[in-house]
Amino acid sequence: MKLSYVQKFAAAVNTVILLMVFGLMAFFHICKVHFLTMFSIPTAMIYVIGYYLIHKEKLLAYVWMVYCWLTFYMGVTTVCLGYGYGFHLYCFSMIPTIFVTEYISYKTNRKSVKALPVSIVVALFYVICTGYVAFFGPVYHPDQKFAALFWIFNAIIVFGFLIFYSRYLITSIISSEEKLIEAAHVDRLTHLYNRHYMLERLEEVPADGRESFLAMSDIDNFKKINDTYGHNGGDEVLKVVADKIKNICSNCTVARWGGEEFLILSPDPLPDGKDMLERLRENIASAPINFDGQDIRVTLTIGMAVRKNGQSIDLWVQDADSKLYIGKNSGKNKVVI
Repeated sequence: MKLSYVQKFAAAVNTVILLMVFGLMAFFHICKVHFLTMFSIPTAMIYVIGYYLIHKEKLLAYVWMVYCWLTFYMGVTTVCLGYGYGFHLYCFSMIPTIFVTEYISYKTNRKSVKALPVSIVVALFYVICTGYVAFFGPVYHPDQKFAALFWIFNAIIVFGFLIFYSRYLITSIISSEEKLIEAAHVDRLTHLYNRHYMLERLEEVPADGRESFLAMSDIDNFKKINDTYGHNGGDEVLKVVADKIKNICSNCTVARWGGEEFLILSPDPLPDGKDMLERLRENIASAPINFDGQDIRVTLTIGMAVRKNGQSIDLWVQDADSKLYIGKNSGKNKVVI
């Protein structure tokens, strides 16, 4: 997660809160609660300072300032006006926000507040303020005609923050999980599936002899390519061959089995599959791969095997591998059934 994105996100949230402060200031003025009207001035200044801290990348200082003042603001407004206006609800939106902030700090490798102890402090402060109102009542008793409307407004704002930050956190976790799964299943160089994923996929194939086939393919003379053009040249060959396999065998599951070997699992019946692999072989053989201004001639040898009824996965893979080596030992650049 880029720091610039976090700064834009923080600035947007800061702007929303600042606008709310001005709106509340107008409301307090209408209700003639002069203390809270005046209290809105330092509150607005807090968020003006927040823009400076965000711009200077002092995000930890900004977070501490906002959390402390929001908690204090919630307490003051609740003690002054009581429960009827819903200011005490803001504590509930602060807690997921604190955990999201800790997560964002982790993703950007920056220091952060510790969400658990801060959440406990916020909860305790909430209990103290609401407990005071329960025992002694609010300090002010303004005209109650706006109370219900304002309670609804505050409730909507609080639930909006709860939904937004909870969704953000869950979406981020899901995205991270998907990236971890992809990293575990995909070869980084070729972006094909890796051997581990293919073995899992093979476990799902019925062992009843249904017509699907495996094809073990191998780049011919790959060691010579590496020796002649270097490992960067060899990597370029692997990437181009992998792309061609994915494009031509588009309905297949393709994995980098190891080194320069690729394993192809196809649901097609054998005659159609043989034609597909011949097209693949011919395409690779007829189009040299350009690397650093040099054309690298590449060919592919492929061994195909249909799964016999009840045959184990190891024997099925071994069968395809045996066909591959028959092709290797009989001239290469061919498909062997």
